[in-house]
Amino acid sequence: MSHPIKKITHQLSHIIFGKEQQIKLAVCCLLCRGHLLIEDLPGMGKTTLSHGLADVLGLSYQRVQFTSDLLPADVIGSAIFNSTEHKFTFHAGPVFSQVLLGDEINRASPKTQSALLEAMEERQVTVDGVSHPLPEPFFVIATQNPIHQSGTHPLPESQLDRFFMRISLGYPSEDAERKLILGSKQNQRLEVSKVIDIEELFSLQTQAKNVTLAESVLDYILALVKYTRHSGLFTDPLSPRASIALGRAARTWALMDERDFATQDDVQAVFGSIAAHRLNIPCHLQEQAISDILNEVVIPL
Repeated sequence: MSHPIKKITHQLSHIIFGKEQQIKLAVCCLLCRGHLLIEDLPGMGKTTLSHGLADVLGLSYQRVQFTSDLLPADVIGSAIFNSTEHKFTFHAGPVFSQVLLGDEINRASPKTQSALLEAMEERQVTVDGVSHPLPEPFFVIATQNPIHQSGTHPLPESQLDRFFMRISLGYPSEDAERKLILGSKQNQRLEVSKVIDIEELFSLQTQAKNVTLAESVLDYILALVKYTRHSGLFTDPLSPRASIALGRAARTWALMDERDFATQDDVQAVFGSIAAHRLNIPCHLQEQAISDILNEVVIPL
């Protein structure tokens, strides 16, 4: 198991049982320099996954519990008057971490949601006209309760599009849940080991960009996107940002399988996680809806 990506996913499989595909998608999202949205009920392992990713890569980690009274300054930081120096000094918020878990983002006010999403997009924070760059890498994992739960503010479509991927961990299998029960200890967090350093991570991100995307694979991406725009089935079809994301994710998925070229199978593997939230497909309908799209669009030769 010499390949660094295999080391990462193997370590994470020690704390998230039976969810190899979701682990691989989360790692793919990080390598694409995207941000991840996880939609699930409480207690499904979202915090465990996010903290585990930071530990495996040796990255700084912060968690913010989003609530209705959370202010933008509580996330991004604020300028506070220093009476000794007679000037305002910027105090960084939790967004200045390499891995940030924004827990239950849809419980926050739209204004606070926007503060985080702007930081995600710009990779910097501006307070009182002064810009403060965020650390590299900067990876946000936001969690969201299902919309039917009370006290939530659903993210608008324009902001959902800023998340590179959306996944759902879902309930574990019976065998996986048995392992959880037998392996759990009171108030003890499952731990993983650091397996690569930050320079290796940057190298993997660069390698992913250099994976070959053949014309036939590009044609397939364009055909999928075109179908969402012209089938009449979707009020919010895929944008050019989604097209770019599909290309990046297909390249990275190929790298994760130790190939230097992407295939249509790579596109299919990542399509649901990149497309479903942008198409406003609920998590519980995602598998069937994405399968229908993939069955309708002919793979170019």
